[in-house]
Amino acid sequence: MGIFSRFTDIINSNINAILDKAEDPEKMVRLIIQEMEDTLVEVRSASAKTIANKKDVVHQINKYESQAADWEAKAELALSKEREDLARAALQERKKAAEAAVTLNNELGLIDSELSKLQTETGQLQDKLADAKSRQKTIIMRQKTVSSRLEVKKRLDSSTVDDAMGRFEQFERKIGDLESQVEAYDVGTRSLKDEIARLEADSKIDDELAALKQRMSANKAKASGVSDVSQANKA
Repeated sequence: MGIFSRFTDIINSNINAILDKAEDPEKMVRLIIQEMEDTLVEVRSASAKTIANKKDVVHQINKYESQAADWEAKAELALSKEREDLARAALQERKKAAEAAVTLNNELGLIDSELSKLQTETGQLQDKLADAKSRQKTIIMRQKTVSSRLEVKKRLDSSTVDDAMGRFEQFERKIGDLESQVEAYDVGTRSLKDEIARLEADSKIDDELAALKQRMSANKAKASGVSDVSQANKA
């Protein structure tokens, strides 16, 4: 009966409580699933044997009930022939067969009760197994995610990242120095095309500056004329 004791333990177990206490939830959930699947196989095998036993008991009950009916008929026949001694003996045999049928009926009741209990608990175990399987992928994914985050945290908190950033900044400074050197070589070595382009740019700036002065002068003269007309009208 060890299987039924273990089966009941699994049925009554709280998966969440088991996982909370586990150091490795992924490993624990695999063990839980394996244990449930193994137990289901064993219980189904035991159920099959119990059902076969029930069929045998039912067959035996039918046989003893048939024998009891047959002995009763024989007792009636003996009485009809005025053989009370034979009738008495037949009734004794009928009693034995009837008692055997009653005993087997009691055994059949126990078998039915056990089968009913097994069916109920098997359903509960199947529900728990389905629940564990549905959580398995989530648990594995969460554990991997947490492990990755923990590894990142450890690396960020270590001096390795700071050293890497320090070297990165050194490389940036070296590149900046090289760019400065290149620009220094370019000074005084401008081509004829570069010089002409620079003159054209300066000329455009001069033209824009002259136009701006002219606009400002015109606006000032206009404002002065408006002021003189206003004073004349007042006079």
